[in-house]
Amino acid sequence: MTTEATPPVAKAGPRTLARQRRRRAAVRFWRQYRTQRAGLLGLAALVLFALVALTAPLTVGSDVAGVTGAPGRPLESPSGTFLLGTDRFGRDLLGLVVWGSRVSLLVGLLAAVLSVAIGALAGITAGHFRGAYATVIMRITDWFLVMPTLVLAIALATVMSRSLGTVVLAIGVTSWPTTARLVRAQTLAVESRPYIERARALGGGHWHIMGRHVLPNVMPLVLAQTTLMISSSILAEATLAFLGLGDPTVVSWGGLLQDAREAGAVSSGDWWYLVPPGFAIAVVALAFTLCGRAVESVLNPRLGEAR
Repeated sequence: MTTEATPPVAKAGPRTLARQRRRRAAVRFWRQYRTQRAGLLGLAALVLFALVALTAPLTVGSDVAGVTGAPGRPLESPSGTFLLGTDRFGRDLLGLVVWGSRVSLLVGLLAAVLSVAIGALAGITAGHFRGAYATVIMRITDWFLVMPTLVLAIALATVMSRSLGTVVLAIGVTSWPTTARLVRAQTLAVESRPYIERARALGGGHWHIMGRHVLPNVMPLVLAQTTLMISSSILAEATLAFLGLGDPTVVSWGGLLQDAREAGAVSSGDWWYLVPPGFAIAVVALAFTLCGRAVESVLNPRLGEAR
C-alpha cells in the first residue's frame, strides 16, 4: 500500500511576512480607532471636506474666482439664487468657499508634512549622535521655541515672494521644534533598549540603526503629530492670508476673510461674508484635532485611559 507524499509548504519570505504584519497592524489600528467616537466624527468631517475639495471643478467650476462677469450684485444677502450670498465683487460666496477648500487643505497638509519632516529628522539625529551635534541642534530648537511662531512666519513671508510655496515654507520652517523635542525623547528611549546594543555589536552603522530600528518606533508619534500639526497649519495659513501675506491670485478661506475685512463686512453687518469661511476653518481644524487625539489614544493606550 503506497501513500502519497504531501508537497512541502512553501515558506513565506521576509517581505511577505513584513506585509502580513503591516496588514494585521493596520486592521488592529482601525479596530481600535473605531472605538473613538470623536475620532470617527472628525474623520467623517475630513472625508466630507476632502470630497468637496476634490470635486470642486465639477460642482462650482474653475472660473468661480473670476472677478469679471460675476453672476450677482456686490454683497447680496443669502437667497435662493446665492445660498451664502455674494462677495464685494458679486461672486457666489458658496462657490468661493468650496474652491477655497482646495488651497487651504493643500497648504495645511504640505506645511504640516514639511514641519514634521524637519522635526523628525532633527529629533532622530540629535537623539542618536548626541554630543556637540545634539547640543547645537537642541539650542537651535530652544531658540525657535521661545520665539513666537506666527511672528517668525510673518517675517519670513514678508521678505519672500507672495506665493503658496512661500506660505508653506514659512509655516513649515517655524513650527518644527515641538516635533523635534518629542521625537528626540522617543529616540533616546528606543536607543536605551537592549536590541540596539545587539545591532551595534553585529556591526550596524548609524544609518542602519536610525532607519531600521529607531524610525519604525517613532513613526506612530510622527503620525499623531502630523494630524495635530495640520490643524495648526491651516489656522496659520488663514492668519497669513488674513494679514495679506498669502498669494493674492488664489482663493483660500483666509483670503476670503481678508477680503471681507477690506470690504468692511464687520462694520456694515454683512455676516454672510465672514461666517462661512470662518466656520469652515474652525470645523476643519477641530476635525483634524479630533483625529489626532484619537490616533494618540490608539497608539498610546495609557493616554486614552488618563482621559
